[in-house]
Amino acid sequence: MITDYAFWLRAILSEFSCQTGTIHRCTYDGAHLDLVTQIGVPEFLLDKIANIPFGKGIAGAAAATREPVELCNLQQDLGSVARPDARQTKVSGSLAVPIFSTDGSAVLGVLGIGMQDPHDFSDEEKQRLAHFAKILCEDFSA
Repeated sequence: MITDYAFWLRAILSEFSCQTGTIHRCTYDGAHLDLVTQIGVPEFLLDKIANIPFGKGIAGAAAATREPVELCNLQQDLGSVARPDARQTKVSGSLAVPIFSTDGSAVLGVLGIGMQDPHDFSDEEKQRLAHFAKILCEDFSA
């Protein structure tokens, strides 16, 4: 069981050479994500990411679509998912993956990472982050 989510998130950020990261857990109603821990998100944005509806922002889109959501350069293109305040993180390349239940039937949360430089995440990087999400799933399911 993971007891220190911030320690775990720091290890993931190091693995991907990222500067920011978040772990969100689904609320009991299954319609929102509550922030569990974060690293590198500016203080003035914390209230905006503390509770995210499914379908809103990068994390909410990953939860709603049940697919990884990636933006290569958040500073230039918000895509159809990022909110304008996301630019204030100073992150360019970002990736969020859903955390599924052990049987894959439910989204339990979202794991997100971001780096300051523009970056196209490879399929291998998406799979690696999904692997970390699977480890978190075991903890979220406990």
